[in-house]
Amino acid sequence: MDIELKDFVVYLHIFCIELPFLFLWQLFIVIGNKRANSFWAGKLQPEEELHMDSPLEKRITFITQKYKEGRFRKTLMGYKTKEELNKALCATVVKQDVLETMTLLFSGADVMCATGDPVYSTPYLLAKKAGQRLQMEFLYHNKFSDFPNYDTDFESGFSQDASHSTFLCEFLYKVSYNAAKLFTDRKLKEDCNKRWCTLESGFLSYYENDKTTTPNGMIDISEVICLVVHKEDSFLNTGAIFTFEIYLLSERVFLFGAETAHSQRKWTWAIAKHFVPFVAECLLKRDYDLIGQLYYKDCHNLDQWRKGWFAIDKSSLHFCLEMENAQEDSIHLRRLQELTISSVIQNGEKIDVLLLVEKGRTLYIHGHTKLNFTVWHTAIEKAASTDGNALQDQQLSKNDVPIIVNSCIAFVTQYGLGSKHIYSKNGDPSHVSELLESFKKDARSVKLRAGTHQLEDVTDVLKCFLSQIDDALLTKELYPFWISALDIQNEKERVRKYGTFIQSLPPVNRATLAALTEHLYRVHKCSEINYMNPHNLAMVFSSCLFQTKGHTSEEVNVIEDLIKNYIQLFDINEDQVKQMDTENRFITKWKDTQVSQAGDLLIEVYVERKEPDCSIIIRVSPLTEAEELTNDVLGIKNIIPNKDEIWAAFEVIENGELERPLHYTENVLEQVLHWSSLPEPGSAHLVIKKFLTADNAKGNVKAGYMKYKEEPSKLLSGNKFQERYFVLREGNLLLYKDMKQLSFKRLSFTYEKNEHRLTEILFLQHSDIWPPAGKARKQSITKNPKIGGLPLIPIQQEKNASNISIVPLYCSLNA
Repeated sequence: MDIELKDFVVYLHIFCIELPFLFLWQLFIVIGNKRANSFWAGKLQPEEELHMDSPLEKRITFITQKYKEGRFRKTLMGYKTKEELNKALCATVVKQDVLETMTLLFSGADVMCATGDPVYSTPYLLAKKAGQRLQMEFLYHNKFSDFPNYDTDFESGFSQDASHSTFLCEFLYKVSYNAAKLFTDRKLKEDCNKRWCTLESGFLSYYENDKTTTPNGMIDISEVICLVVHKEDSFLNTGAIFTFEIYLLSERVFLFGAETAHSQRKWTWAIAKHFVPFVAECLLKRDYDLIGQLYYKDCHNLDQWRKGWFAIDKSSLHFCLEMENAQEDSIHLRRLQELTISSVIQNGEKIDVLLLVEKGRTLYIHGHTKLNFTVWHTAIEKAASTDGNALQDQQLSKNDVPIIVNSCIAFVTQYGLGSKHIYSKNGDPSHVSELLESFKKDARSVKLRAGTHQLEDVTDVLKCFLSQIDDALLTKELYPFWISALDIQNEKERVRKYGTFIQSLPPVNRATLAALTEHLYRVHKCSEINYMNPHNLAMVFSSCLFQTKGHTSEEVNVIEDLIKNYIQLFDINEDQVKQMDTENRFITKWKDTQVSQAGDLLIEVYVERKEPDCSIIIRVSPLTEAEELTNDVLGIKNIIPNKDEIWAAFEVIENGELERPLHYTENVLEQVLHWSSLPEPGSAHLVIKKFLTADNAKGNVKAGYMKYKEEPSKLLSGNKFQERYFVLREGNLLLYKDMKQLSFKRLSFTYEKNEHRLTEILFLQHSDIWPPAGKARKQSITKNPKIGGLPLIPIQQEKNASNISIVPLYCSLNA
């Protein structure tokens, strides 16, 4: 946020700083908002920004952090000592750049430093000599100010040999305890003693007082495994202190407190600099709450635990892993799709392991000790939780939409598309309040289930959440712009205007609006069933999205426009529209379908045979391909195929009479959605199974009677199976029949009992339906979903054949 005059006035009032108004006015004119913020907000992260409508208490806290503590200020590079800062100040005050003077002073330069000139002995006198009146005013009114004595090495994070050169000495408050549960505010007040502390040569020593020569105790910093920095101050009878905790490999824990936030940062940086190795030095530049070493496993190596260095900075987990040329990486903890704790046995000992999953990437971590693990687990859970009532403070899904929004949308999509007057009915207020509170506490742990949760309660939770967030989804700032767009009579031009407003929304608002508008468009597409057209939906949601009491016709018209023009506003292609229509038919017709929180379908897949104990419920996104599904299921079942085994996904329909192997690049969801055209969609299923090896079958001629029927205009209905004689030879499937009556449409086949396993022969003769030998197993899908089936095994035409017909084989056969 830019510096506001009222913010600066509040700042001066809080800290009892009195400056002439005329000087303040000149200072604002010369420096300006943007240039001033280049220093004061140089390290301000988007999620830390102060919003225009923030309450006074939050504004005061932000101002304190920004101006008094200098938490977000830009770090000056190139100055290693205070003498260098003072020298730069003397060179600056004789010029017009007051911002540079401000930057140097608030980075540690001494306003009353010696200039080396016997006549003009202070920076003020140098400015007077140069005729720089604004510089003079600024220096004069700050000559007695208590500027923080910033250590430039500490701030920049660079030191050639900090482990030997760092020396700190200061009075700190100290408490020693052996378990985290023993640390309470009461214990802090009762047992916190002021001790003279020194940090030198990698040892932190604490003394009874600054006159004592023998320390009461000594901490070897090389034994530190993690360091906790408390950003909020604690209060003693003597005043506020800023605490930090040191955890040792021996499971000893020390709590120290400093009298200022700057002193706290100075000590914690110096301690961290001693025990964090050079390869992870980048973590020291973070404004971390917790930093230390953990054991980890990731997708690169799941066989053994390795050491890594981790730091929690607000809602992000930054880490440097023990790999060659490894770069710093991070996980956004509020975007975690999974955060679970489990136990494993290692070297005969039970240890706790934390699993983190974000956007398909997986990380396992565990601590050196149980206490160490508890500290990290607690900190990660806190950082991954909802932190405030703003939209960006919520737990987010992989597409940056709050999980509460995604969960409600998925539930309504699954159970409400065919419900009459959906979103117009009210839920039970007590149930709505309880469910909303559960989402706010930990949205990731809330699982909406039919029977347990009522549809009307879920729809009310979604509306209440959108009505209660700190700023409207469409933002109050843009309200007059949305309404004024209605003055544009040309619809295309009006929609284009809406598009510019959408692009100006904050990222989380924009992503959430896209998800919600898609959902409302989907609901409206089923309006012949649920009676909720765009106007009816807009009547419900206008007051939620604008956060106004009641609704006006203008607000309703804007929301109606957004729903009706969803395709144009969010650049949705024709294939995606067809996919949505297919899904709608599938969901409204097939009542057994399930939808995950992310909007993916949950389907039942069988392994080897259709039996209850062989089934797996698995998430299938619009991008999941057959190879990925096969590998995921084998991984879940812990099945490791032998070298000569071939596993594939099969689509089974007509109560098991017909089946075919899916091509390894075939989109699974496309095929599943086509089941909505079957008379009984629930009778179809997927099975993952292997083929028996039959290498000797290659090149052989197979022949025999089979039953077949041609696919009519409506899938698998109307025609009966007829017996015909087939020959499989050299990659060709030959059907002996009058060629005039033969159709080249897709054919389905079934077998009589005791016939050859023709499916195996076909699969082996056309092995390109599974990945080539040596190809890495597919782990993630990046290509866009495609509407329509993929041709699987086109049979080559038989040359010079008489009285035969050649057909492309798209459906395989069930033995």
